[in-house]
Amino acid sequence: MRILMHRLSFFIVVLIIYSFLDYYVFQAVKVVVGNFTPTGKLVIYILYWSLTVLSLFAVLAFGSVDTAKYANLRTFLATAVFMNILAKMTAGLFVFADDILRFGKYAYQGLFQNGTPNSTSENGISRSGFLSKSALIAGAVPVAAMSYGILSGAYDYRVRHRTIALKNLPAAFDGIRIGQLSDIHSGSFYNKTAVSGGVDMLNAEKPDLFLFTGDLVNNESKEVSEYLDIFSKVNATAGKFSVLGNHDYGDYKAWRSKDEKKRNLEQLVKSHRDMGWDILLNEHRYVEVDGERLAIMGVENWGARGFTKYGDLNKASENVEADTKILLSHDPSHWDAQIRPEHKDIDLTLSGHTHGFQFGVEIGNFRWSPSQYLYKQWADLYSVGNQHLYVNRGFGFLGYPGRVGILPEITILELKKA
Repeated sequence: MRILMHRLSFFIVVLIIYSFLDYYVFQAVKVVVGNFTPTGKLVIYILYWSLTVLSLFAVLAFGSVDTAKYANLRTFLATAVFMNILAKMTAGLFVFADDILRFGKYAYQGLFQNGTPNSTSENGISRSGFLSKSALIAGAVPVAAMSYGILSGAYDYRVRHRTIALKNLPAAFDGIRIGQLSDIHSGSFYNKTAVSGGVDMLNAEKPDLFLFTGDLVNNESKEVSEYLDIFSKVNATAGKFSVLGNHDYGDYKAWRSKDEKKRNLEQLVKSHRDMGWDILLNEHRYVEVDGERLAIMGVENWGARGFTKYGDLNKASENVEADTKILLSHDPSHWDAQIRPEHKDIDLTLSGHTHGFQFGVEIGNFRWSPSQYLYKQWADLYSVGNQHLYVNRGFGFLGYPGRVGILPEITILELKKA
């Protein structure tokens, strides 16, 4: 009963705020359709308010949808409501600007024209048709962009090639190709065929080494069960290695017991191994060619700004004997916080985590995303001295079921001797 009352109170608050915003934007709609026929106006009005009713219904239905069975349905309901609110808020800014201008004109008339009506209107100052149309256009832009991101961006995989020169790289590894994936978030997928196509794109690049930098699932190990056959097909002749990300531990789910959470993590680790991925839990391995070594080190999640710090870099790097050291660490904030200051012998760090916010602009060498205000290193290659960091933009998605501008990534890194 207490939970029900809480949901009801929340719904009432949302209803009041949303209704006010809807009615406010509706004023712009009335101006734009002012010259329509009565039938045309009625159709537009019904469509407008139908979206409001559907959004409120989605808010009510959201709490009743079984998270375990219909996680994607909950995601799409939340996204639809968010898109509608964002559109109304964007449009509302233009309507508010119009009201400010009208208020200014009224004030001017009252102070300097003794309240004389504006000569352009017999009924005084009317709402601006230009700003009303601008409001509706502005409101449609985020809806169109986010819809396109769902329909086109979610699985629009891009292969990104980078060449990294390493000072200590043994001659036997000069030219080795590394395929990197990160942030698969299998619990968010709704198109298995597209995911399989992404793995085919990776295999077509013929990487020598495959490295995965965490977040195989959103919360539960069972999310990846129907994709095990797909990701087990990843080919890499020199080895396949992986680490855990912050979502893999199930920290964002309310478990019935600590043992249940522990079993979930154990099953997830087993899933990595079932796919042929050698998961590194604060450990290291060696890749050997012609008697020369490349060290692959992997830490559990270590993140700044409140994210969990399960990682133990000292343990992972203990007794490592190799000319070149590559580290897998899910969160790129680890690089500046601990890796560079304390482990200057780590040549290359691979990370993910940021998703590039799944939104931004990339044109040539220009990159912008809200992610850059949270992370100093948020996408692509960064170098300081002889140390390098590559941040993968993510293979999957979380929350918003799409991508706008920052597309899902398959990374191919070629290592060359400097």
